[in-house]
Amino acid sequence: MGPVEHLHMSVFSQSFSPCGRFLAAGNNYGEIAIVTPVSLSAPLTPLVFLNFLYFSRSLVYSLSAHEGPVFSLFSTDTHLLSAGNGEISAWSWAELIKRVRPSSLEIPEINAMTVNPTENSLVIGGGDNNIHIMDLESGVFKSVLQGHTDYIHCLSVREREGEILSGGEDGAVRIWDYRTGQSVHCIEVYKYEECARPQYGKWISCLTTESDWMLCGGGPSLSLWHLRSMSPTSIFPLSGCQRQANFYQDMILSVGEGQCVSHCLLGGEVKAQIPCTPHSLNTLALNLNSTDNRVLTVGGSSHQIDVFTNLSYRTFSLSF
Repeated sequence: MGPVEHLHMSVFSQSFSPCGRFLAAGNNYGEIAIVTPVSLSAPLTPLVFLNFLYFSRSLVYSLSAHEGPVFSLFSTDTHLLSAGNGEISAWSWAELIKRVRPSSLEIPEINAMTVNPTENSLVIGGGDNNIHIMDLESGVFKSVLQGHTDYIHCLSVREREGEILSGGEDGAVRIWDYRTGQSVHCIEVYKYEECARPQYGKWISCLTTESDWMLCGGGPSLSLWHLRSMSPTSIFPLSGCQRQANFYQDMILSVGEGQCVSHCLLGGEVKAQIPCTPHSLNTLALNLNSTDNRVLTVGGSSHQIDVFTNLSYRTFSLSF
């Protein structure tokens, strides 16, 4: 790939393998790059990319996965799932170059995927405003959840409660009972005065849950919600729109417009903002599957992916 393509590259999605030994990243050119643990845990040594030996910090092993951008990546116990415009593909982590059970859908921009382990199903959301649920064993789509009035950007499953949460361009976070397919709650975040930022819009771009807590943001401020009371408990004073946020121990990590990873305390305080290479950030991934390679990776409006082996500073950058 030439310098012009590098200049205009964006990394939209990341996912670690279930064993924690590989990182997959997807870009706007439809490519998925795979990096091995050597590059994450020993950056000062030659990097081994599957069958390639390359003496630089570059992601030289890549797959041509989709004709358009790779909007979403998700790992199951055995496969890496990738989604783009109207297409989902499953790649065997054991083989990595063998395409398995592609599924073509008339859905523009499949922006979000997650797995519901209870039902062994894949949950996807995208540009047709609906949530589609596919049985992973048969590859058959078994139900559609309808209620959003605009694009769906993000999804989360509360397995114990039997719920799916979705956030979209319409400014709503919907809570679904996945056993009945019914929407049981609708939170319009932008209507809460403490969260509203009309200058940025009402869309919800990031959403994640942990136990009885939900983290969401986008146009409205990033906020922490108690799901039993359906009320916000903390509002995080971050500028710009946040595109992804994760719970991590007693902190929240968030990326979005701007060049920093934000470290926030659950009470609402911004503890630190760590500079990154891209000027705008789209995606972060935490490798929690391996005790040997506990790293944070961040990608955005650049061909480089920043790697943090310590959350307090950027250790080095990988290059597509």
